Amino acid sequence: MTVYASKRERLRLRPTLRLRLTLLNGILLIGAGAILVLLAWLLVGDALSPTDELRAGSQVLLADGTQLDARVWQTQLVESASQELLIKGLIALVAIGIIGIAGAYAVAGRALRPLHHVTATARRLGEETLDERIRYAGADDEVAELARTFDAMLDRLAGAFESQKRFVANASHELRTPLAVMRTEIDVTLSDDEADVAEYRRMAKVVRNASERANGLVDALLVLARSEAQSGRRLVRKVPADLSTSVYNALSAVKLEAERLKLDVTTDLQPAHVVGDPSLLDRLAGNLIENAIRYNHLMGKLWLRTSTVDGQARLVVGNTGYEVEPKDVPGLFEPFRRGGWERTGSRGSGLGLSIVRAVCDAHGGTVSAVAQQGGGLEVTVSLPGADTTPVAAGSATVPRVKNAAA
Repeated sequence: MTVYASKRERLRLRPTLRLRLTLLNGILLIGAGAILVLLAWLLVGDALSPTDELRAGSQVLLADGTQLDARVWQTQLVESASQELLIKGLIALVAIGIIGIAGAYAVAGRALRPLHHVTATARRLGEETLDERIRYAGADDEVAELARTFDAMLDRLAGAFESQKRFVANASHELRTPLAVMRTEIDVTLSDDEADVAEYRRMAKVVRNASERANGLVDALLVLARSEAQSGRRLVRKVPADLSTSVYNALSAVKLEAERLKLDVTTDLQPAHVVGDPSLLDRLAGNLIENAIRYNHLMGKLWLRTSTVDGQARLVVGNTGYEVEPKDVPGLFEPFRRGGWERTGSRGSGLGLSIVRAVCDAHGGTVSAVAQQGGGLEVTVSLPGADTTPVAAGSATVPRVKNAAA
């Protein structure tokens, strides 16, 4: 018996799984043995009936010379054999029961040993001990499957904790930079006794730009958190929307920047109806188009396509620009990755494609990217169409693909 103590109950006895398995095995073993003994006792009584075929009054001459009536002799013989059978059968049943229960207790303990290992490991686990694993090396049974599942869960938890640590560190680093810029500019300007109005205006402009950058990063973090919180069929808003409309609105917002870079913009916006959160879909299209412009070059190309294929709403955003190694493409969808640049101070917050991935996941869709020959990237988003299941189970996977031509 295992003793459990709690605030409400000082002492509460609860049988362990090992004890319950042992008792069950003992009950089955003793019950089966008792049935066999009873069956043997009945068979002996029926088998020892030789006088049934003799004439009434027949006598039996015993070895000591005594003569007994055949029926009396038969009655004594049956009683003696039945009594001996019961005594020896009960003794054997008790012995078998004790040995069976002890063996069952030992076998159950050995079989459940990995479960105790799982429990002990779970109790020791903490943020600093997530590297511990069970590594069960016994028979390939249900317990081994449980141990492997537990180890796999720990792998996922360790990965999630590590990702969270990197995310917090990168976010802190990104926010520290504009704050440091503002403080430095203010301290330098205030320490200059000869600073004039023009110097203060320059300082104010630098502080404003740094605050805008910090505000943009905070907004991006909030959108990313909101998108990830709604992943897995938990969208708060589910209304009809059109990806082509989102693309058109996002393109209008960056029209001046595209004209400044003299980009050759090609559009083919067919209806792509979905059901989801319009604000998140607008952010998805906006981030893709902003990235395509931000990482483009003077007189580069930008192409946008929306369509509906096999019940899936498609959005394709491609651009020319900096060369991206195909092996680096999946990493672009991780937070704070900027086309292979991870230096603080480079353009953007590094959250654009992370938000795209989170929004796709929230809508049950997928996103993939292909590095273009000569530089640039083509990103394809696929979401369940409005005429199919509004929000389907899915994961915004980022498959590894080979380099493809533009």
